[in-house]
Amino acid sequence: MTIEDLLLRFHSDMVSVERLSENSALTYEECAKIFLYWLSNEQIKLAGVTPTVLVSYLIWRRNENKCDNLTIAKDISGLRALGAYLVRQKMWEENHAMFLERPKASRSLPKVLSVEQVDKLLDSIDVTEPLGIRDRALFELIYSCGLRISEAAGLKVENLHLKERLLIVRGKGDKERMVPFGESAREKLEQYLMEVRPILVGNKIVPEVFVNYKGQPMSRKGIWKNFKALEVKAGLHAKVHTLRHSFATHLLAGGMDLRSVQELLGHSDLATTTIYTHVDDKQLKEGHREFFPGHNRG
Repeated sequence: MTIEDLLLRFHSDMVSVERLSENSALTYEECAKIFLYWLSNEQIKLAGVTPTVLVSYLIWRRNENKCDNLTIAKDISGLRALGAYLVRQKMWEENHAMFLERPKASRSLPKVLSVEQVDKLLDSIDVTEPLGIRDRALFELIYSCGLRISEAAGLKVENLHLKERLLIVRGKGDKERMVPFGESAREKLEQYLMEVRPILVGNKIVPEVFVNYKGQPMSRKGIWKNFKALEVKAGLHAKVHTLRHSFATHLLAGGMDLRSVQELLGHSDLATTTIYTHVDDKQLKEGHREFFPGHNRG
């Protein structure tokens, strides 16, 4: 069996048997791919893998690929998923990856744009072009609703309610949530849906809201590439996910309670949402240092 065949079967098992989301399956498949090709280069047979071999692999990942604790922790999760599959296929007698201990990843504060920076980013989009009108609607909606890139790519027309300014989002774990959006996003969406999308789609029936120049659903990679070009044009350093971080932080700074922000973001654990309170605390401290120089004297 080739590495490609094994990866294909592993991916199918994660989705159909383990019921993992497509995003998780792709992440674990990539982890497995790097590991399997490393084994091949080291001339180590899959049946000969031991916990010691796995430790050697992770040392290689840390030293040669300069991986941080967060990446190593993700690798170990991927190796555990692969190990569980190999045990079910009777290719391993036991899941050797379960002997690995995940490093505690220090969680850095997410990067956040100010309201002015978000405006600068969105205003840099050329809305004289049809695809510019689409991108303005897309990124305006991501910011207005705090969407993940996968949620924006998978958003269906039937789940978009312009009049009520609400949309139904299918997030992680296939969980649905209802999220309101602002008037600016509604205006940009209406223009895109009325003037641009019909031309791009033509006679095809496409359930997704956002489509590419071929009239096909936009992929996560396509959205990411468009944002990278926009980032350079605006002279800012950010990611698509930065808009989601900014959404949450701006809501908390405006006085919204943490539980409500949790619901809007679709976080299953409130602890995940609390990181944005630290971001706001940091902004307050920086503002205090800038505008109240008393503590800086001497």
